[in-house]
Amino acid sequence: MTHLWVRAEQRPNEERVGLTPEGARELMAAGMKVTVEQSDQRAILIDGYRDAGCDIAAAASWPDAPEDAIIFGLKELPEDGTPLPHRHIMFGHAFKGQHSGRALLNRFREGGGTLYDLEYLVDEDGRRVAAFGYWAGYAGAAVTVKAWAAQQRGGICPAVATYGGKDALLADLARDLGGLRIPSAIIIGALGRVGTGAADLCTAMGLAPTLWDMAETSQGGPFPQILEHDMFLNCIFARPGTPVFVPKAALEAPRDLTVIGDVACDPDSDYNPVPIYDAAALEAPRDLTVIGDVACDPDSDYNPVPIYDAATDWAAPARRVHDAPPMDVMAIDNLPSLLPVESSQDFAALLLPSLRALGHLDRGVWGRAHETFTTAMKGH
Repeated sequence: MTHLWVRAEQRPNEERVGLTPEGARELMAAGMKVTVEQSDQRAILIDGYRDAGCDIAAAASWPDAPEDAIIFGLKELPEDGTPLPHRHIMFGHAFKGQHSGRALLNRFREGGGTLYDLEYLVDEDGRRVAAFGYWAGYAGAAVTVKAWAAQQRGGICPAVATYGGKDALLADLARDLGGLRIPSAIIIGALGRVGTGAADLCTAMGLAPTLWDMAETSQGGPFPQILEHDMFLNCIFARPGTPVFVPKAALEAPRDLTVIGDVACDPDSDYNPVPIYDAAALEAPRDLTVIGDVACDPDSDYNPVPIYDAATDWAAPARRVHDAPPMDVMAIDNLPSLLPVESSQDFAALLLPSLRALGHLDRGVWGRAHETFTTAMKGH
């Protein structure tokens, strides 16, 4: 019998869950055993799971779960270095060159377990079967707007907390923007789930964002148009070949240099040492003062916004990375948790068909995820 063990999230402010009581009831009706850990912070109360017939376990008891149990969570495990013998379903953030991911893979190697990374559950065409992307974009755009509003009033974005729903979030933003002009915004990755969520939030708040996707960024940069907006929302996940959208040079104050004599004069060469004839560095001072890095992958070698080196959090949602002119970066890596009920219900509905197939881990979405893990371990 397949045994799915839903662990309690141990990260502060993480209220989401990937399985609803209704979904658990469906899995048990199909012959699975479902254990759900108690949690003081989960948005969906434990009573619903108990009423559905799930076994209830103590919070954080998953290390003692039966060896054949499949441990299901969302965010990272405690970084205690212990070996991992179980099969785990979660967002591991370990396959794209993240430095912290190497330690996680070492734990799986030492324990003999397996990581089925939720980001790599894909169908036959390579499309993800379930993602929080829409709500990440929606909430990320909201916090970025809050950061811009706070900056306009001479401050920096205050702490954020869970909202009861998107209507409460929109009402809060309306208060933040009261008396201010409507900011301009550009979204890169606008055609994806994340970008769609970001665009919907902007539209709901009366913004008319510039929408970019692969067609507008395929030339690889530079992208001076980004600097002409008040806000930039990065909704593209880092991967090899992703261009840099905002380089560190864009943070600096206006240049003093006004004339270059390129006596060598070889602008058409691949080795031209003065490749600025059409470069963004020659533009006027930037309007851009807030970046919402919704993709939030500062630890990746392919980070397209390499002007900061650590994620922000709920207590301090934005970090000022430059003072004159100012630049604040919002880079919270669990944004959908701001709307935990809506994001959990949406994600769980998308994932449930795949969970029904857990009895066949050697094929389909699970087989492909296992192959991704195996390949990563060979290169690790």
